[in-house]
Amino acid sequence: MFGRTDDREGVVPLKVSFYGVRGSCPCCSDRHVRYGGNTACVAVDVGEDAPMILDLGTGLRALGDVLQAGAILGGKPLEINALLTHLHWDHVIGLPFFVPAQRDGGHMTVYGPRQDGPSLPEMIHKMVRPPFFPVDVGELNGCFDFVEVGDDDLAIGPAKVRVRHVPHVGTTLGFRVEVDGVSVAYLSDHQEPDDGAVDHAALELCDRADLVIHDAQYTDVEFDAKRTWGHCTPEYALRVAAEAGAKRLALFHHDPTHDDDQVDTILERVRDLRDAARLDAVLAAAEGLTFDLRSS
Repeated sequence: MFGRTDDREGVVPLKVSFYGVRGSCPCCSDRHVRYGGNTACVAVDVGEDAPMILDLGTGLRALGDVLQAGAILGGKPLEINALLTHLHWDHVIGLPFFVPAQRDGGHMTVYGPRQDGPSLPEMIHKMVRPPFFPVDVGELNGCFDFVEVGDDDLAIGPAKVRVRHVPHVGTTLGFRVEVDGVSVAYLSDHQEPDDGAVDHAALELCDRADLVIHDAQYTDVEFDAKRTWGHCTPEYALRVAAEAGAKRLALFHHDPTHDDDQVDTILERVRDLRDAARLDAVLAAAEGLTFDLRSS
């Protein structure tokens, strides 16, 4: 269960748990077992009753089951904060299946990108409504608030949250969550530029982060055919983390066509690159993986 604890006085860990690591669409087969098939959803324990949630993909349903069990034991509805990178289906489809926010008294605040046209709450209400879903989001039992943000620095509970626009298809945000000097950067969808230069906002988010969670959807061959689709290669994800002086990199947003063995191969190739030696660890995000990040 969530809640920051540590045996050493004055040392407070920040826990990061993965519930969905795929991009584009969920996938399920006997070849997608070790890394999982749910789309983007990460829980960051910031010492509140409930963790801060990064993205609302299909992994949100499983996270909801865990939180709901805790809420029943605690006897009170949850106050939940979520950070939404953008409005593509794979990042929002879990919202109406998130049980804790549907309890009477449950409250979920979603911080997401400011839209050029209809507002963020208007767009969510357009997506979660008949005929696309049986009921409108406003008919769910809990209370949902949608807060538009841009290039902002926020205080959410004990966490400092840095928000920056990052290149992707459509308005997209990246986030940095910091508690007691421990930080995690989250760039789930990031367009690799043709010139290979790392975007300034990405470097700002990842600057000396304890953990960078970064888009790594396409192999070099795939990227050549899909270079305008808003994603990047694992090699570019490593470059971002290394140039930012980050400690650890978790490759994320795995393509649904990449089975467990292919993700293993991609990870081995990236770990052999020169820049990998500049980091403490490089790994591929998997459902069930948890980081316990501690202040020094």
